[in-house]
Amino acid sequence: MSAGNVTQDFVEGTPGLESAGPLAFGPDGVLFVGDSKGAAIVAIATGETTAKSETGPFELERIDQKIADLLGTTTEDVRVNDLAVGPSGAAFLSVSRGQGAEEVPLILRASRSGAITEVPLDGVRYSKVELPNAPDPGAMRRGRSLRQLAITDIVYQDGQVYVAGLSNEEFASKLRVIPFPFTGVEAGTSVEIYHGNHGAWETRSPIRTLVPYDIASDPHILAAYTCTPLVTFPVKAVTGGGGKVTGTTVAELGNRNRPLDMVVYQKDGKDYLLMANSSRGVMKVATEGIGSVKGITSEVEGVAGLSYETIAHLEGVQQLDRLDKEHALILKEAGGGLDLTAVPLP
Repeated sequence: MSAGNVTQDFVEGTPGLESAGPLAFGPDGVLFVGDSKGAAIVAIATGETTAKSETGPFELERIDQKIADLLGTTTEDVRVNDLAVGPSGAAFLSVSRGQGAEEVPLILRASRSGAITEVPLDGVRYSKVELPNAPDPGAMRRGRSLRQLAITDIVYQDGQVYVAGLSNEEFASKLRVIPFPFTGVEAGTSVEIYHGNHGAWETRSPIRTLVPYDIASDPHILAAYTCTPLVTFPVKAVTGGGGKVTGTTVAELGNRNRPLDMVVYQKDGKDYLLMANSSRGVMKVATEGIGSVKGITSEVEGVAGLSYETIAHLEGVQQLDRLDKEHALILKEAGGGLDLTAVPLP
C-alpha cells in the first residue's frame, strides 16, 4: 500500500488515549503514539504532509512554561514524555498533565515561530491496535509499575512499527514488529541480552530506546538498555513474533545510567549514533565495524566494545530527534526549565 492511502481504513472519532508516551512519525503524516496505560499503539492522521515547510531557527526557551500557560496550570503539573519531528519540521510532544488517576494525556505541536497548539484527540482519523499480553495494570516490581513499561519506545521503518517494552510473560522483555496499516498484532518476540556490567543474561529488562540500522545491508535494530548495554537484533529474527531471540551486545557504555533517546546520522561519510542519557551526557558512538564486533558474553567493568565520546556542550538533554541531515532537535534542561532548540549534529 502506498504512502498516499495508508489512512484509507482509519476511522473518525476519539482514540481514547489513557496515556501519551513514545512518539514516531510514519508515512503520510501519520503519528504513532504509545499508550502504556491503555496497552495500545494509536496511529493518528495529523495532516502533516508537507516536507520541511517551516524554515528559520528553532529556539523555544522555557517551553515547559509556555506549555503550562497554554494549559492554564504550572510547570510542576506538566511532564514532557517524548519528542518527534514531523514532515513539516514542526515538533510534536507527548505530554502528561497531572499524575496518577488524574493524568491527562496530550499531544502538542510546537513550530519554529514559537506557536504551541494542542493536537485534537477527538474527531480525528485514527487506527489502533491493542497489545495482547501487556503487564496487568497493578503489576509491580521493585516498587515500580510494570504497566508503565508496556511500551518504552517505538519506531517506524519500511511499513513496520517496532515496539519495545514488557509483557506479562516469564521472558518479559519484548520486541514487537507490527505491520502498518494495522491488521492486528502478534504476541511479540522475547529478547535476551548479555549485560556485561551485571555479568548476567537478562530477559526481564526492557529496551529503553531503539533505532533501525542496516549492518552490511541487512536490516537490524540497535537497542539500548539501562546501565548501558548497546545491542543489535536482526530484523528477520524478530519479525513474525513468538520464541526468544538473543541479541549481540556490541558495547557496554557504563552503569548507573539510563539511555533516554537516540538517533543515527551520517557525517563526513561515516555513520554515528547519538544517544542522550540520564547521567552520562550525550554520547557519540561510531558504528564503523559494528558488524564484526565480537559480542560481549562475559562480565566487564566500566566500558567495552564500541567506543564513544561525550559531547560536552550538550548538557541536560532529555529527548532528541533528527531535524534534518545536519541538525538535531533537542529538549534540554536549562535555567531551571526546559528549552527546545536545534543544534548541529556533532
